[in-house]
Amino acid sequence: MSPYIDLTIIVAKTAILLLGGSITYYALRAYDRTGDRSLRELGVGFGIVTVGALLGGVSHQIIGADLAVGIAIDGLLTAVGFAVIVYSLYLE
Repeated sequence: MSPYIDLTIIVAKTAILLLGGSITYYALRAYDRTGDRSLRELGVGFGIVTVGALLGGVSHQIIGADLAVGIAIDGLLTAVGFAVIVYSLYLE
């Protein structure tokens, strides 16, 4: 695999970790201020998406798993996280 692809994956996963972590932090902080359950679920959903991206990248870059395994982990946790986000949008 090209070193540029590896670098691109590392940069993208780092950006996802920083931005997703920020969204998670601010959503959970808003929940603490307001007590609105939907904000808690929104934060949890974004947290799951962020962790999925992190685990997908770690499995490939550090553990040495096949790229397809990393993509599968990332995709599965992204789907679960989005399901939680959708749920948060339906809460009253």
